[in-house]
Amino acid sequence: MILSMTGFGRGTAASATRKVTVEIKSLNSKQLDLFMRVPSYFREMEIELRTMLAAELERGKVEMSVSIENTVAHATASLNIGALENYRAQITEMQQQLGLPEPADWYATLLRMPDTMQTKAEEMDSADREALVEATRLAAAALTNFRLTEGSKLYAFFCEKIKNIGNLLKEIEPYEQSRVGKIRQRLEDQLASLHGVDYDKGRLEQELIFYIEKLDVSEEKLRLRSHLDYFIETLGTPELVRHGAGQGKKLGFIAQEMGREINTLGSKSNDAEMQKIVVKMKDELEQIKEQVLNVL
Repeated sequence: MILSMTGFGRGTAASATRKVTVEIKSLNSKQLDLFMRVPSYFREMEIELRTMLAAELERGKVEMSVSIENTVAHATASLNIGALENYRAQITEMQQQLGLPEPADWYATLLRMPDTMQTKAEEMDSADREALVEATRLAAAALTNFRLTEGSKLYAFFCEKIKNIGNLLKEIEPYEQSRVGKIRQRLEDQLASLHGVDYDKGRLEQELIFYIEKLDVSEEKLRLRSHLDYFIETLGTPELVRHGAGQGKKLGFIAQEMGREINTLGSKSNDAEMQKIVVKMKDELEQIKEQVLNVL
């Protein structure tokens, strides 16, 4: 079963003091384009998380965000008493020298001064590290399940479109046979209109056979049918999913080859009804190419 590159996943894990939530969303991209929003507390984990997600997600435009919720109160800031004492001494000296009144509210005055609060840098402990890794693993697994669900929808879509192209290919056969008689009749009518001109009917037959051979589409039909079967075979290769090898690029290459054969059918058709069928085939193929971009 194929996987879509579009998806969303959320994972939550907790340590004794913190709850960590990881959210990951993904859209299609030719390669892995990973953007991470990680709090400074977990900044040193970015490289490890990036490696972990690259192995799991393989491709896609991926956005990951991490949030932390403290479940136990943490005192991360404290008053800088030394700075407060220094500010009070300077303000008192200024008051005496300039004859100014004493501040009505010393607390408000002093706490507005710079550097009166000092922040203690927190170091990440092993329990919080494990919670982040677990939340990331759960989010990535949820995203993969989402991708699998979307992939099943794409699978049904591709099967329908490939079947439609196969049916249209069968519709070509009656016109393919009837156009031989039309070509013969048209050439004979044109020669008959040339009064007084004699021609070798044996040579005409040879030229007609050569002309019809140039318009023969048997090989193109055979190759297109082979490409259709290979496309379905590639869709249904579970080993590719198990080993983490996405089929998106391979399906894109097969679709390109299908397009070449359909274009050659159109150029060789030489029949209005056949060309209408070829246009319908191109329309079905174009829809396949659009959705192949979403396949991992």
